[in-house]
Amino acid sequence: MNKSYENMAKLGLHPANILIPKKGTDLNKWAIVACDQYTSNRNYWERVKNKVGENYSTLNLIFPEVYLEDGDNEERIQSINQTMESYVNDKLFTTYEHCFFLVKRQTPRSTRWGLVGTLDLEAYDYSPSSTSLIRATEGTILSRIPPRKAIRKNALLELPHIMVLIDDKKRSVIEPLKGKGELVYDFDLMENGGHLSGYQIADPSLLEGISSALTQMYANLDKKNPLLYAMGDGNHSLATAKSLWEDIKKDLSEEEKKNHPSRFALVEIENIHDEGLQFEPIHRVLFSINKTVFESLLGQYTDSFTVEDVACASKIEERINQEGLQKFGYVDGEGNALVYSLDAPQAAIAAGTLQLIIDTMLSTTKSKVDYIHGLEETITLGSQKGNIGIILPNISKETFFEAIIKDKALPRKTFSMGEANEKRYYMEARRLK
Repeated sequence: MNKSYENMAKLGLHPANILIPKKGTDLNKWAIVACDQYTSNRNYWERVKNKVGENYSTLNLIFPEVYLEDGDNEERIQSINQTMESYVNDKLFTTYEHCFFLVKRQTPRSTRWGLVGTLDLEAYDYSPSSTSLIRATEGTILSRIPPRKAIRKNALLELPHIMVLIDDKKRSVIEPLKGKGELVYDFDLMENGGHLSGYQIADPSLLEGISSALTQMYANLDKKNPLLYAMGDGNHSLATAKSLWEDIKKDLSEEEKKNHPSRFALVEIENIHDEGLQFEPIHRVLFSINKTVFESLLGQYTDSFTVEDVACASKIEERINQEGLQKFGYVDGEGNALVYSLDAPQAAIAAGTLQLIIDTMLSTTKSKVDYIHGLEETITLGSQKGNIGIILPNISKETFFEAIIKDKALPRKTFSMGEANEKRYYMEARRLK
């Protein structure tokens, strides 16, 4: 084995035999946004279905979550598995062996870079007490794993929307690869997704650069708590892969375990300090609740709080991102636009405090909650009669890894890496069998 590969393997990273549709495939119809987006928007997925038509497409290889409650899960999964076999039998793919892919994603707002390869699931632990190299950043909901395992269990291929973060302030792993490697694909994405380019990274000198940079990053970590890779998007997908691997390896010899395909998961690694990576809070809208009840709940989880009137809801974001006490914004159907400042709250960040309130609210009242991407939509929904919109402050890229190490995991739905159309589109594939 190449020495660079050996060193990377010690740090949980491996190259892959990456499958890309052959030249002549309509990649605009092949690449589809992550299955966990637009989960309340059937029109989006029906529109995509109409655009794809009879063309080869990852739409036929994934299970959009908008359809999870339709009652036809088994039929859909069977169709996915059959289509995977059909695509392989049609010799659709070109295999790029034992390599990485450098991915350039241009969205309507920015340009970001990523590195596609596989992570060793033996180096991953999604439990809250984890000190593994690879770990979750938000609480993993165990009930979400079984339906995803049903999809992956008999799948011939994996197609990832998993995005994993590294804390590379020196920009030493991914950034030196820009302009290097063979250009393999370059095309516009559908549905305002922007543009996607991919470069094969297989040159020994480039691999040595990746290996050396990661080794240096690892050398600077606390060996008792060495967080090297933190989940960005797709936490439950990676947790599903891990859970299935734990099942599979029980029946394998030690030798068989070393290189079994299910031991690894294909992911895209991104530097959290990439200027093009949009790192945004996910806000909350509470339904069928009023200000009096909300403040009563809030009082249970902080010693005291102060409330400041804000002249215009659009000014809330600026106020809550100032230094000082823990803060969040508030709008409601009564026309209130407020900023709450908390003294000695029970959680380390505002999202945590709000989650304590929401958990109590859901168990003691008939109120409901939705998690909203985008400030404007939160203000619009929160300002409707009977609703409350909660606006959360930004999550700092500079202290993100420190927060994970200190607090173990953030509350669910704390942050988003861009808007829905900026999420990862399925492009690369890898054989699992």
